[in-house]
Amino acid sequence: MSNNSAPSPLTSAADGPLSGTIRVPGDKSISHRSLMFGTLAIGRTTVKGLLESEDVLATGDAMRAVGATIVRQKDGSYTIDGIGLGSLLEPEHVIDFGNAGTGVRLTMGIFGSHNIAATFVGDASLSKRPMGRVLNPLRDMGTNVIARDGDRLPASIKGPEQALPLTYRVPMPSAQVKSAVLLAGLNAPGETTVIEPIATRDHTEKMLKGFGAEISVSLNEAGERVIRLQGQPELKPQDIDVPGDPSSAAFPLVAALIVPGSDVTIENVLLNEHRTGLITTLIEMGGNIEIVNRRETGGEEVGDLRVKASRLKGITVPAERAPSMIDEYPVLAVAAAFAEGDTFMPGLDELRVKESDRLAAVARGLEANGIACVETEDSLTVTGGGNSIGGGTVVTHLDHRIAMSFLVLGMAAHKPVTVDDGAVIATSFPTFTALFEDLGAKISANTSEAA
Repeated sequence: MSNNSAPSPLTSAADGPLSGTIRVPGDKSISHRSLMFGTLAIGRTTVKGLLESEDVLATGDAMRAVGATIVRQKDGSYTIDGIGLGSLLEPEHVIDFGNAGTGVRLTMGIFGSHNIAATFVGDASLSKRPMGRVLNPLRDMGTNVIARDGDRLPASIKGPEQALPLTYRVPMPSAQVKSAVLLAGLNAPGETTVIEPIATRDHTEKMLKGFGAEISVSLNEAGERVIRLQGQPELKPQDIDVPGDPSSAAFPLVAALIVPGSDVTIENVLLNEHRTGLITTLIEMGGNIEIVNRRETGGEEVGDLRVKASRLKGITVPAERAPSMIDEYPVLAVAAAFAEGDTFMPGLDELRVKESDRLAAVARGLEANGIACVETEDSLTVTGGGNSIGGGTVVTHLDHRIAMSFLVLGMAAHKPVTVDDGAVIATSFPTFTALFEDLGAKISANTSEAA
């Protein structure tokens, strides 16, 4: 899984309006958790619409390594024959998560409270990312940890004979950390409590409840979310239909707004309130976005987005909105490049520890394409409306969202835009190029063709 292949540059260029109706791949967060919870349930879970990206497939391999039987059916659905909580087998080989930060952190939580040993590795990008935020609470539950300096991969863990329940205050807004602690608490007796000062995406809580766990969410006197989980439940298998990933929908959404004359409908998009920050922000910027056909599936709200090219204006994005759209800031910066005036985005320190230092990567990519911006330790200001945008080559740093965001930039820029490696897009959105070509975009592996 580790990404050691030769870079594969891609170039995008303006080529007229985008139009059509599309569906983006299944939500990555729900896809990861479907495989994990299906493994921890006793019986057969069926998943339709699973995101078949490198990240999610790595999670599937990890679950197979501890005893789950996961099979792709002829109709594209997946069946997971789970082995039950507390019954994980010890993996016979190292678990390679490639570029999957969500997968490795949540899996560490699951494995860390079981009496098994496991070693985790990743690609060059994942190996730079901090794991202490997950490993520290696992240590408090009795897990033995051996990791590279700074609690980075490779890391080996050995779970205790019986994990200790924990009350844990999440030190930073992170759905991954919250989820890892809750998943570890599943195999600990008694009650595990997570206190979340700033609310983050709540897929773990919703899906655990759907699988039969006893879990409650309330607010304390300080307005913090308090999540209580009773350990050692018997999880029941489920039938899951994965909605479209809003983080993937962000790319055609922004592209349709900034490419003149565009009219695009994106069907079946997850509208969880903790995932719609980008839509809210783009509407505040003047984006013509209509949400239609709202409905509920599997406890989650979904709907279709009708998006038309719009004249955007710069705004200040509230810092408290960051947790609901942290993965969408790179493509929001692209939208800001075509807005009138300044767009100020504070509260972005978490972007420093994503697949790359995304804050720096975005700023350098903007500068390479003639777009004025100011980067601070935890904010970015983009000045839009430049007279000559594009013509640059963007260094992706093995980051799929950097690659996709700047290919969107090229679709509306005055000159073509090149990213140094398009192969990394397969991490989360393997059909990205084909989907955009269906809408009428021009993306080429040959820079001379795109120019």
